[in-house]
Amino acid sequence: MKIEPRKVVIVGGGFAGISVANRLKHSSAEITIIDRSNHHLFQPLLYQVATGGLSPGDIAAPIRAIFGKDRNIKVLMGEVKSIEAKENELTLINGNKVQFDQLILAPRAQDNFFGHEDWKQYASGLKTLGDALQIRERILLSLEEAEQLEDPEKRQPFLTYVIIGGGPTGVETAGAIAEIARTSMRRNFRNINENEVKVYLVEAASEILNGFAKPLNGKARKMLEKLGVQVLLETPVINIERDLVHLKVGRISTPNIIWAAGIKASSLLDSLHVEQDRMGRVVVNKDLSVPGYPNIFVLGDSAHFKDEQGVPLPAMASVAKQQGQFLGTLLSVDFLPLPNKFKFKYENK
Repeated sequence: MKIEPRKVVIVGGGFAGISVANRLKHSSAEITIIDRSNHHLFQPLLYQVATGGLSPGDIAAPIRAIFGKDRNIKVLMGEVKSIEAKENELTLINGNKVQFDQLILAPRAQDNFFGHEDWKQYASGLKTLGDALQIRERILLSLEEAEQLEDPEKRQPFLTYVIIGGGPTGVETAGAIAEIARTSMRRNFRNINENEVKVYLVEAASEILNGFAKPLNGKARKMLEKLGVQVLLETPVINIERDLVHLKVGRISTPNIIWAAGIKASSLLDSLHVEQDRMGRVVVNKDLSVPGYPNIFVLGDSAHFKDEQGVPLPAMASVAKQQGQFLGTLLSVDFLPLPNKFKFKYENK
């Protein structure tokens, strides 16, 4: 009697999903990776594409090419609509069904506008290559428009950049824009002066890089200020309109508005009907499995997992990669692990 191989389905081709697949590729399992795009994206460097420092091909690799030699791995470009956990089944947006024995959920996180979804049309997020290219085009067009205006007052909005959110993405983007905009102006433009550029990093909290060690906060702020970035702390955004950011005190006029103020987990996780935190992440067991479903695992930006001090792990590439490696090793043998029999431990290297 022929024994059918396990069907392992991975939703998400980011750091977590790719790491799981890499550990499982030599197993007897039949693996399917499902992602809305057909490439794996090195998200930490998206800001470099947005500011023209790198091209899209430098930070994206086709998922099919990564696993082209692995006969037991299949890649589906598609979007999962819902999870039927009790039936061990997924439903895609196109209506197709995908069966699984073990399911790994690591879908891409999305921008969190904290209930102000209408702001999306005016503030560009930075989660995909499309986002990065849109921001880059907006930056370049703004410089071109400013170059054609003789009145310094009229061209000022086009030389102003507002980055909302003082986390790693916001800090890196603000610094890169300040550096590249001035360099580009010095070399390529005749009618505008580099001193006209205004870059604002807007943060509602009392420090940038919240959650990181104190010395890093201060050093990052000093480096940004040295580049000419104006860091506005304890400055909540109260509204965003076309070409206008309303702050708790004052407002800034510019078409260059970038949103980096936070993320939330994919709404796909809601269909599991299990406990989630305020960011929508699933509260998982110590082995990354979902309570009540020992064959379903959630990791990366989608998982709420506390470290030994009881603090939830941050949404970082290093966390996602280590979780993927742990789970891939755990599932590489032919058995269904029991919840909490094995425990994931993050190493902050």
